[in-house]
Amino acid sequence: MKISKEARRHARELLKGSLADGRLDARRIAEYADRLIAEKPRSYLAVLKEFTRLVRLEIYRRHAVIESAAPLDPAAAARLEDDLRQRFGADLAIETRTNPALLGGLRVQVGSDVWDGSVSNRLQLLQQQL
Repeated sequence: MKISKEARRHARELLKGSLADGRLDARRIAEYADRLIAEKPRSYLAVLKEFTRLVRLEIYRRHAVIESAAPLDPAAAARLEDDLRQRFGADLAIETRTNPALLGGLRVQVGSDVWDGSVSNRLQLLQQQL
């Protein structure tokens, strides 16, 4: 289903109103969604669907995943988390994982940005060059 420009604009305005100090406010999001459902303005389903999509993207943008082949040293992990928070904001949610398939190094993903310094990635790049 194609969304109208008016519905898309309305959803963006709702998202802007849902931000408090640059951070999503769950109370405001629920309030806007409830009001949309109760009032049922023109094409409210399209607006609600777009609003949900935009909120999901904003949450995704504020989430970081750090993967390493072996568990990280607590001091190194804290330093890396501090660096990420300085770059992307203090409200960044950080998740650390151990992934033995990396063989070594780190893979950091923040939203759609990926920094892959793993050994498996370098081996894959070498294999592609041959």
